[in-house]
Amino acid sequence: MSRANAIARAESHFDTGRFKEELADLIALPTESQNPARSAILAQYLDSRMIPAFTSMGFSCSILTHPEAEAPFLYAERIEGPDLVTVFGYGHGDVIRGLDAQWQEGLSPWKLTEVGDRWYGRGMADNKGQHAVNIAALKAVLDTRGSLGFNAKFLIEMGEEMGSPGLRGLCTERKDLFKADVLIGSDGPRLSAERPTIFLGSRGGALFDLTIRAREGSHHSGNWGGLLSDPAIQLAQAIATITTATGKITIPEWVPKELPASVRRALADCEVDGGPDGPTIDKDWGEPGLTPAEKVYGWSSFVVLAMKSGNPDTPVNAVSGSAWARCQLRYVVGVDPEDILPALRRHLDRHGFPMVEITKARKSFFVASRLDPDDPWVSWAVASLRQTTDRKPALLPNLGGSLPNDIFAEVLGLRTIWVPHSYPGCSQHAPDEHLPKSLLREALAIMAGLYWDLGAGDTPSWR
Repeated sequence: MSRANAIARAESHFDTGRFKEELADLIALPTESQNPARSAILAQYLDSRMIPAFTSMGFSCSILTHPEAEAPFLYAERIEGPDLVTVFGYGHGDVIRGLDAQWQEGLSPWKLTEVGDRWYGRGMADNKGQHAVNIAALKAVLDTRGSLGFNAKFLIEMGEEMGSPGLRGLCTERKDLFKADVLIGSDGPRLSAERPTIFLGSRGGALFDLTIRAREGSHHSGNWGGLLSDPAIQLAQAIATITTATGKITIPEWVPKELPASVRRALADCEVDGGPDGPTIDKDWGEPGLTPAEKVYGWSSFVVLAMKSGNPDTPVNAVSGSAWARCQLRYVVGVDPEDILPALRRHLDRHGFPMVEITKARKSFFVASRLDPDDPWVSWAVASLRQTTDRKPALLPNLGGSLPNDIFAEVLGLRTIWVPHSYPGCSQHAPDEHLPKSLLREALAIMAGLYWDLGAGDTPSWR
């Protein structure tokens, strides 16, 4: 039996419709971690879906909890020998809210629906479809070889969409249990639907609120306009100082001092492409002098997610008493996460906006992290994907979005290699979430090849 046999077995699993049935079974559970009414379903996903999948492959399974976590974790392991490389896998079974009423007619977030080359359903891309691919590929290798040829540990969490509360504490307390040599995970999108991709970490994500509370209530604009400060105007002007008119960040502490040479080399042949459904890139937006790939994978970006003052649905003739905005900084390695909000405070005070309150919108932030693109494990993984697909994969130093990668890299001390099975136009976190069937089939082949290579005995040194 050979590598080609394992890949063919994974592709057959797709072609026979069995993979679709398994994925439909996962999609059917509405695992909305941000919805308290769904808390029991989070545990059900692990008990009724994940544990049977892993135990059928000879994994031992246990449910883990942590005081800071609002949802359980599943830990599964298969140890084949003390002298074998140990691979840590990760996925999350929770999803963002379904937004049922906003999906196209004939589609439901909780039913896998096939339309043309696409499969629709909440979690299809983030993250049920992705860890379903990896589990099926593991089984293809196991059934082909009779063993994996490496030790496998896998963690499925059910609170990633809430910022992974408890994950850091769990990894700190269970460091010995989770000890491994490399993380091979799947989340986030490829660079494009057609190009296999590897990324080595993620940008950090700082989510915070800016608020001005000028006074209690609103007051008639005819009687008081021109006499009372307008918090909406003040907040808009305060936010306008954070970037230039074209989106260049003006707070030095929020951007790296430079773009490392290894990052530039990795991104030199990467072209950002959201596909036919993606938006058109505004070329003059963001940091001047950087390519689009360098802007999103090598630099920081600031966005205003939402703003409110008064009653937007039914405006009245009144000066509002308060204004609010939820903001987000995506940042890269080289930015001190502990100084993000203090630096903002200093910046706003310097510009005459001491009245702006700054508060975290989440208890914790995802911290920026990345594996060095020159690490030998990176070239090994690139070669594996290239052998399977006969195409050069894109190598991204980090994902443009945020993941708990820093926990695996810093707490567990793992090299982190991510092989995403989604694409930028997948409608992740939006209605009509989907993935192309062709991408999923190729992903099964890629992971079967990668897992086969892990057990072939010619990986880089891991000790």
